[in-house]
Amino acid sequence: MKELSPDEELTLASGISAFEAKHFPTAYDLLLPLAEAGHPDAQYRLAIMAQAGLGMVVNKDSAVKWMRASAEQDFGMAQHGLAFMYMDGDCIKQDYKQAVHWFKLAAEQGLAGAQVTLGNLYKEGQGVEQNLEEAKRWFAMAGF
Repeated sequence: MKELSPDEELTLASGISAFEAKHFPTAYDLLLPLAEAGHPDAQYRLAIMAQAGLGMVVNKDSAVKWMRASAEQDFGMAQHGLAFMYMDGDCIKQDYKQAVHWFKLAAEQGLAGAQVTLGNLYKEGQGVEQNLEEAKRWFAMAGF
């Protein structure tokens, strides 16, 4: 993704502020052009809005589209979000192997929640062969 101009940085900050303040229609208007231009944080937030129906009607296809676009740019929170979509079968067909793939990418970036969930998947043998040592390793990385 190209570097943001000062105006785009201001728009992104305003969009994130609106999102955090739960002013979702404003957030959508500010973030959509940035998401379309390929900004992963904007894509991630649009995915959350589409998935949960925040400021818009729930749109599962849009949620997956934006979450995947962001995740494929190594945005850890989106990798984590896409992993949960696959694990829970939310917005997309349940696929534990894909969930493990995306949790692993997020976990490798240091996201403790992804590390714990990945540990549980190894512990239970969901999407991977059960491996208690690998589960312990991920739990330890998360601080447990």
